[in-house]
Amino acid sequence: MKKITRKKHLEMRLQNIPSHPKPKVGLEQYTTPSIIASDLIWNAFGLGDIENKNVMDLGCGTGIFTIGSVLMGANSSVGVDIDEDSIILAREVSNKLNIDNARFIVSDIDCFNEGFDVNTVFQNPPFGSQRNAEKGQDLKFVDKAIGLDPDVIYSFHMASTEEFLLKYYQDNDLEITHLFRYKFPIPKIYEFHNKEQQLVNVIVIRAML
Repeated sequence: MKKITRKKHLEMRLQNIPSHPKPKVGLEQYTTPSIIASDLIWNAFGLGDIENKNVMDLGCGTGIFTIGSVLMGANSSVGVDIDEDSIILAREVSNKLNIDNARFIVSDIDCFNEGFDVNTVFQNPPFGSQRNAEKGQDLKFVDKAIGLDPDVIYSFHMASTEEFLLKYYQDNDLEITHLFRYKFPIPKIYEFHNKEQQLVNVIVIRAML
């Protein structure tokens, strides 16, 4: 596999990963755009969190962080998602790219077996952008990530909850080292959407255990 040496090249590779095939409103499924995923992965690579590391992607969807990590030299990468349709597609994409060190598992994170040696966790959980969304789902992901005992966690959250989240991380003895800020596009994919696209301010917290 040809080594990627520029962020733009990574973004171009990630553009080939399809969106959720059958997005489910109950799971609040929104695909991470390649421009955001490539920026975060590139930064994580620069911080030494990907190359030769074991990566876990919780709520992986169609596997953009799982596959992106492998493209940037991860030793192994495991994607976990409750949605079987997304996992099937992620496996197909991984096979087409001849990636042999990525694995995809269908599982609810509440039931997920934590018997993995993990260095870095990526997660883009349901972060409550919908009016009727179940609150606190992102915190369940944070708790699960902590249970995996990695070196570092990258987690997406609504920017409007930043103050609460910083305290939550600190209360759980996590050292916050970086905050990445993005405008996350929410496309018109569900019946209740009345705009073609809405931009939501999100943060990604990098925290070390």
